[in-house]
Amino acid sequence: MSNHLKFFIDGKWVAPVVPATLHVIDPSTEEAYTKISIGSKADVDKAVAAAKAAFPSFSRTTKAERLTLLKRILEIYNERYEVIAQAISQEMGAPITWAREAQAWAGRTHMEATIKALQDYEFSEKRGSTMVVKEPIGVCALITPWNWPLNQIVCKVAPAIAAGCSVVLKPSEIAPISGIVFSEVMEAAGTPKGVYNMINGTGPDVGQIMAGHPDVDMVSFTGSTRAGIIVAQTAAQTVKRVAQELGGKSANIVLPDADFETAVKKGVEGCFGNSGQSCDAPTRMLVPGSRHDEALAIAKEAAEAHNVGDPRSAKTTLGPVVSNIQYDKIQRLIEIGIKEGATLVTGGLGRPEHLSRVYYVRPTVFGHVKPGMTIEKEEIFGPVLSVISYNDDEDAVEIANDTVYGLAAYVQSRDIEHARRVAAKLRAGQVSINYPEWDTFAPFGGYKQSGNGREYADWAIHDFLEIKGIIGYGT
Repeated sequence: MSNHLKFFIDGKWVAPVVPATLHVIDPSTEEAYTKISIGSKADVDKAVAAAKAAFPSFSRTTKAERLTLLKRILEIYNERYEVIAQAISQEMGAPITWAREAQAWAGRTHMEATIKALQDYEFSEKRGSTMVVKEPIGVCALITPWNWPLNQIVCKVAPAIAAGCSVVLKPSEIAPISGIVFSEVMEAAGTPKGVYNMINGTGPDVGQIMAGHPDVDMVSFTGSTRAGIIVAQTAAQTVKRVAQELGGKSANIVLPDADFETAVKKGVEGCFGNSGQSCDAPTRMLVPGSRHDEALAIAKEAAEAHNVGDPRSAKTTLGPVVSNIQYDKIQRLIEIGIKEGATLVTGGLGRPEHLSRVYYVRPTVFGHVKPGMTIEKEEIFGPVLSVISYNDDEDAVEIANDTVYGLAAYVQSRDIEHARRVAAKLRAGQVSINYPEWDTFAPFGGYKQSGNGREYADWAIHDFLEIKGIIGYGT
């Protein structure tokens, strides 16, 4: 509790320059359970100045020194693992089992992947008489979302540190407590002062100031496409690099030769995971027209098997969505889906019958969704699946690619060569075949309005580096 009203700047916990606070709401009770301080331009200036002062010496550290630091951070992270999981569960309403096994786990596994990637990473390469050198880009502004707090914090902080950069982190003000705990981890690990700084605050009052700050060399942002556009426009004024991971409306193509029962059931689970609050969720399920009703029956059973309720219960599989704003948006889109003529298979408007309050959404499946319907186009960010018919492979690919997004896509088939042919035609940054395990060494990022740049392991380290060619270096 002692650090909830403070920022971590230049190796110390400090009060904001201008006192201002914001309540943090527990989505499972609709009640505030703590307060955080929110920052201003003055706090951004302090944090950026600290990062700028720290950069010259930290950028000259050896790979071995940075590996030692990252390993120490991982050690402290594991010691605070349950505290992190509990913080995530309360701040975003994640079921505690999910918070432990997915949310907190994601931060740990990304730290492990970054360490492995750094061990193997080469920062220089001879090409004839030219030496190509990869150097840390400088001071990095890291802006992270509420839906996967530690996943995205570690996905940015770890590779930036690995590259030799100094950073200023702004976690989401909606789910900020896990970010405070992570900052305590960074302090306990002995991170050199100024290398890691953390400020809480809103997008306009802190995030946008960070993006436009003349002493920030790079912005790494994860969030909505709308906010990403604002960040990019702001950063363009000082011609800095911007890496973005934005929205998605991912297609899941179930091919005729797939194990239909398994493919549809797992597709529902993938869509509803994290209460449907994942940018890469497979929210559009494409099935052969002749098997549409079969798919709906399987999806209905899978959706209705979910236990919606108190995130503190180990039996709960779906908690609330994160806020009243998100709840209202999901309800509006469900209502539009019904009005536009999609078949409501299960779920629908309002809360589950046994829950009279809080931001709980009924697990919802729509069938006979037509391309162009609002629920087929817009990112819903809740446990809502749209099932769409296709005629053949080319039709499926055309429907899948007919979106402004391109973050992820999914293909299901018993015939791996068939799946590979379809995957090759999909315009998305990451395509998964037959629900593989999460690969934290695979590049993650989007095509089109889903962003640019790539995260995870060595792909992320690369984004925090500048390339220098020293011509005439010699043999």
